[in-house]
Amino acid sequence: MPYFFLLMAVLFVDIANAQPKSKDGSLSLFDGKSLNGWRKADRDTAPEQAWFVQNAELHFDPTKGHGGDIVTTKTFKDFDLSVDFKVSEAGNSGIKYRLFSNSSLGCEYQLIDDSKHPDAKLGINGNRQTAALYDVLPPDPNKPYKPAGQWNTARIVVKGDKVEHWLNEAKVLEYTRGSEQFKQAIAQSKFKNNKGFAEAATSPILLQAHGDRVAYRNIKIKEL
Repeated sequence: MPYFFLLMAVLFVDIANAQPKSKDGSLSLFDGKSLNGWRKADRDTAPEQAWFVQNAELHFDPTKGHGGDIVTTKTFKDFDLSVDFKVSEAGNSGIKYRLFSNSSLGCEYQLIDDSKHPDAKLGINGNRQTAALYDVLPPDPNKPYKPAGQWNTARIVVKGDKVEHWLNEAKVLEYTRGSEQFKQAIAQSKFKNNKGFAEAATSPILLQAHGDRVAYRNIKIKEL
């Protein structure tokens, strides 16, 4: 009898901690209440105080103390990720995937104030602007971008070597990992000496702490 109750208790805890999937099979990576499911990128500990939840939004504010990049406690291979984000005026941040093991280095969907952050003016043909594969490939110059301080929706679709960046329901960038075009773009980027860049088969999803305020909500992922 004690074993039965122990088993039921374990099952109850598992059910309570499970993250429910929506009707389309997507999983919420942010419950709107806590930082459950996230940890510091450089160690297996909870995010520090610069990351906090307010009004069902996940915020990073460097004025509130220590921060650092955070990653999901779960890893993903092929996926369809969507995230609402709001960058502060002159702000800079990013969403990363296909990370090197135990590292913050990987493919970055750039989040930045295209108008006021100086880094957005650097790079080649806009490859450091919002929705770019940071410093590698630029997004469509006619992307439907809303200025800093307003909510935008990023979407990243990864299926094998095929990758898509979407912004506000428009596909603004598409590339194939390992293609000649991709190799040439890497060779002209700051990652040219990082052997194995973008080659990870699976990794967590990372939210960057770049030193500027940024907010997120509706963080959802569907494994493909």
